[in-house]
Amino acid sequence: MLSRHWSVLALVAVAGTARADVTLHPLFTANMVLQQGVKLPVWGKAAPGEEVTVALFDGKTSTGTGTAKADDKGDWKVTLDAQKPGTGYRFEVTGKNAVALTNVAVGEVWVCSGQSNMEWPLNASYDADKAKAGALNANLRLFTVDKKTSPTPLTEYADLKHFSGWASSRPDNVGGFSAVAFHFGQTLQKALGVPVGLIHTSWGGTPAEAWTSNAALEAVPELKYYADRSKGSAERFAKDKKPVGPGTPSSLYNAMIHPLLPFAVKGAIWYQGESNASKAYEYRTLFRTMIQDWRAKWGTDIAFHLVQLAPWHARDADGVSWAELRQAQTEATQKLKGVGMAVITDVGDLLDIHPRDKATVGNRLARAALAKTYEKNVIGSGPTFTASKIDGDKVTLTFENVGSGLVAKYQTLNGFTVCGEDKYFYPAKAVISGKDTVIVTCDKVLKPVAVRFGWKNFPVANVYNREGLPVVPFRTDDFPWTTMPPKK
Repeated sequence: MLSRHWSVLALVAVAGTARADVTLHPLFTANMVLQQGVKLPVWGKAAPGEEVTVALFDGKTSTGTGTAKADDKGDWKVTLDAQKPGTGYRFEVTGKNAVALTNVAVGEVWVCSGQSNMEWPLNASYDADKAKAGALNANLRLFTVDKKTSPTPLTEYADLKHFSGWASSRPDNVGGFSAVAFHFGQTLQKALGVPVGLIHTSWGGTPAEAWTSNAALEAVPELKYYADRSKGSAERFAKDKKPVGPGTPSSLYNAMIHPLLPFAVKGAIWYQGESNASKAYEYRTLFRTMIQDWRAKWGTDIAFHLVQLAPWHARDADGVSWAELRQAQTEATQKLKGVGMAVITDVGDLLDIHPRDKATVGNRLARAALAKTYEKNVIGSGPTFTASKIDGDKVTLTFENVGSGLVAKYQTLNGFTVCGEDKYFYPAKAVISGKDTVIVTCDKVLKPVAVRFGWKNFPVANVYNREGLPVVPFRTDDFPWTTMPPKK
């Protein structure tokens, strides 16, 4: 569990004024990171009608102030001007009482969410001791949202005791933190040279619909049945206080995403999909709906970078439900702006759904963010299929994002299959031709119709760009998905 030492200090500042009225939302504690370069909403509670002033100080100099009057429910909100990155800021809120937060930083803030592979702690990952030994970083700040469900969006601060408070990264407090998020944050912070704040909010074994608001689900006809389930759970809770489970639609959005709003963030990283693999076809719509939902709720097109599912047997190593889920993930990057993806076809474990190499995952997410969000001169994606041309018994595939060129880790290229008009796919021979093309043949298919690459639950694929990022799994066909719902 992330150490709560610093959050306790922050709470002492508030608790010491418990007799007074002004309080801050639990996201605002000592050691917090505020997002640079954007307007900063700050909010809390006070006596109805009370005037509240918020000020941010860099030493003795005020860098931003704002005043608001609490409404008849005691809610107040101030918006500070955009701030420059830095550390050592002091945050003061005054009304009839005063609250002061120290060691505040301004930099980049990211939400880190998903299911068990995002939740997976550093302590249980490869080279945990080495990672923890290098974890002392005053410019990397961590915040954990503990597990909680709710049938309706949480708004009362008394219901947010699962918010842990901010803490600087140290060897003694990162072991229980998300390994993927930690490695992402470390890489990003060192590359950007500014403070980075990570808000970790995830829950193993949970589906995407649980992280999507009821309103968003209800607005999409093919997803409305999820909204109906959510409403039914809320009605049962209101009637007999029956708790909702973490798989209930909207239950995690309500308790673990909605309470973050409208805290200013740069973006989100996401590692999820295993729990939706049996409905991969539907995930094409559901996942995009969730991303758009979060963006609408934050009021801006926050950056979004996902981890494509790692190889796993999924009860049938040669099955394709996970391949179809990966395709649904890829489509999100193609149909939505500002969405990137870390491909990890080389970081899987046949027998374990939780591969232990989280450093590679976090580092690739950071590369995607550096390239796509921060527009740095780095290769952020592996090669992506763009076009195919059939000439006799050969298929020529063209790729983009090849960086310095395509390369295979071994002499034989693995992962390609080809089919003829019978739609039966056979293993294919493939050779790299030039910088960005691959030629595919198969002695069992003299008239090829389509090619697939990495199209299995557990693909064995070894083609990369020279920068070390693997080819994104793909198919050239538009054959029906195996996870399509049955026709009514």
